[in-house]
Amino acid sequence: MTFASITGHDQQKEILRRALQNGRIAHAYLFEGPDGIGKRLVALALARALVCRTGKGCGDCPACRKIDHNNHPDLHLLDAEGATIKIDQIRRIQKELSLRPLEAEYKICLIDGAQWLNPAAGNALLKTLEEPQGKALLILLTGRPEALLDTIRSRCQRLPFRRLPQQRLAEILESRLELGTVEAQVLAALSEGSFKKALGSNRELYLERRRDLIRSLIALSSGSIFPLMELAQALADDKDQLPEILEIFQAFFRDLLLMLHGRPESDLVNRDLRETLHRQVKRETVGGLIRKLEALEEGRRHLTRNVNRQLAMEVMLMRISTAA
Repeated sequence: MTFASITGHDQQKEILRRALQNGRIAHAYLFEGPDGIGKRLVALALARALVCRTGKGCGDCPACRKIDHNNHPDLHLLDAEGATIKIDQIRRIQKELSLRPLEAEYKICLIDGAQWLNPAAGNALLKTLEEPQGKALLILLTGRPEALLDTIRSRCQRLPFRRLPQQRLAEILESRLELGTVEAQVLAALSEGSFKKALGSNRELYLERRRDLIRSLIALSSGSIFPLMELAQALADDKDQLPEILEIFQAFFRDLLLMLHGRPESDLVNRDLRETLHRQVKRETVGGLIRKLEALEEGRRHLTRNVNRQLAMEVMLMRISTAA
């Protein structure tokens, strides 16, 4: 993966290219921005350029191929073990970085999900950042920079990453996935500028299951107890994709709210469900939709507190079905 092959992030890539050309690579970078938008790809492209025999990340030399296969002896990838990144992991990395590079000019460590550093690990990492050794490079990736110690943030060169514009992502998806224009626009809107979401398992959720989920949601009424319980159970069982499902519901209610305010269809997410939207909007009020969106947000907050998922979904759906 080279800088040129990565879509978007032109400003960030240019900053890194200049640093490479001038031999002024920082000892530590903090790549911050939403998950799934390409931070890791850019980090690996930087690593490849640093170990490449041509200095450009050619993709053909043995060093580049080792980076591509994650088996270069001077590249160390660090992710959370379980829920956190632990101090033992940081200590192992510190030991590796204290040694001379085996093949490249730099020892490189990429810490993905740096927000998961536990307090002990964060403090241990801080010592490495304060006293960098030789040709060692640390690249921290995070979607939540505020979760890191202030002292860690201040000792890294921060490089913010932003989502790809929705229209640009839609054009790329339409071309690469051979989708229709409307399908590509829907997928781009729900993916929120994230290639990871658009090209991963969420693609089937957003393009296929979304219709059935919305149909089940709007079929609920204040007296539909059994369908409500069944839908709550189905949502609770789908733990991995539940956050994205709630985003689908949120986007649907948001579309209805925009329609009530007379916004054009180009502003809507669910453009392929035009008939459903026009039929449903006749039954809604602004106040009712706001209360439904509030119920969704409350349900999302309950999930972050590790409460009983099914109970949280039952309460959320009950509030949605009775909002008017």
